[in-house]
Amino acid sequence: MLDKVLIANRGEIALRILRACKELGIQTVAVHSKIDAELKHVKLADQAVCIGPNPSPQSYLNVPAIISAMEVTGAQAVHPGYGFLAENADFAEQVENSGFTFIGPKAETIRTMGDKVAAIQAMKVAGVPTVPGSDGPLSEDADELRATALRIGYPVIVKAAAGGGGRGMRVVEDEETLINSVAITKTEAAAAFGDGTVYMEKFLQNPRHVEVQVLSDGQGNAIHLGDRDCSLQRRHQKVIEEAPAPGIPEEARQGVFDSCVKACVQMNYRGAGTFEFLYEDGKYYFIEMNTRVQVEHPVSEMITGVDIIKEQLTIASGQPLSTKQEDIVFRGHSFECRINAEDPKTFLPQPGKIKTYHAPGGNGVRVDSHIYNGYSVPPNYDSMIGKIITYGRDRNSALSRMRNALDEMVIDGIKTNIDLHADLVRDEEFKKGGVNIHYLEKKLGL
Repeated sequence: MLDKVLIANRGEIALRILRACKELGIQTVAVHSKIDAELKHVKLADQAVCIGPNPSPQSYLNVPAIISAMEVTGAQAVHPGYGFLAENADFAEQVENSGFTFIGPKAETIRTMGDKVAAIQAMKVAGVPTVPGSDGPLSEDADELRATALRIGYPVIVKAAAGGGGRGMRVVEDEETLINSVAITKTEAAAAFGDGTVYMEKFLQNPRHVEVQVLSDGQGNAIHLGDRDCSLQRRHQKVIEEAPAPGIPEEARQGVFDSCVKACVQMNYRGAGTFEFLYEDGKYYFIEMNTRVQVEHPVSEMITGVDIIKEQLTIASGQPLSTKQEDIVFRGHSFECRINAEDPKTFLPQPGKIKTYHAPGGNGVRVDSHIYNGYSVPPNYDSMIGKIITYGRDRNSALSRMRNALDEMVIDGIKTNIDLHADLVRDEEFKKGGVNIHYLEKKLGL
């Protein structure tokens, strides 16, 4: 087992990683920006190192500073959490080349999965179902572009190969706007991601967003932890997630589970990962793979009893998976609501000092958060300040507990989206299960 791990992140995920390390007897190093000196995990870590000023490029994205912190503290490995450098292949490579362990996949795996075109090609080889598309980067030839779109069938969506987080994509309804849309997306992709490569896919009209959680040890062993439904989204950003995905025939999901596990073995994948799909009319269509732990990983933990972060740590230590697929038992249902410091109407971030904080409790309620009374939410980073996770013997039970938890939670001093969540978990269509990815934006009039 690893002796000391540096946590290259902040907020709730940094605290989550620290707790897993402590359970395994691993010492921790917390790196932080100047404004984050009072974060809970910084106070609880065995060592803490300030790696720079508040802006992310000068601290949490400062690779030389992070590697230097590993050297001076004697940390053996780095856990990147999610966001920041978690899916940065160059960072993973520099960590390994410096003689340390990157807790995640190999750099070449991250690069392949980060390139959406290469990822789709890899999935096809493994038998994972994909969206009908261009099967590669788009050319500059206008006639060829029109022919490709016609073969796929309108509407189509043009996507940046290096894109992510809902950026770098444009829906094209007809041939008249195709050429201009491709050109604009290429320009935007080059500016945003440093790579103007784009590809084309069939645009599904009313799909759900369903993803599959996997664990693989890079030693020929891989398992899945079932699926999650993340369809309640605003501008491609997830708002509420649940596991398992409701209303999907067992035979349909089992085939996708098997193909995801097969893909992990073929890629010699190492660590935790998530295969993301669009699901429509009983069919799955692969869209991307996230090579890191997800924000919504707790709902999979709740229905399986598997600690995903601890598995990441043991895999990085060179140990094989601690459990086999036949030992995984799926029980009950779980929901997660992302609590953000933002205006519930405009969705603008609302940094400031929390005057009163009261976390909900009770049977089947889990809160992953780094905030406390008197904590000041900084304006420099993502607005998420915590997650409420509930578990029940069935979907209705878990949802009822989520309603109670949201009613109990108190955060005064700043605006949050708690009231939005309280409304959503009482929404009649959401209560039925299976809403599509456009449902929330239509409900909000966006």
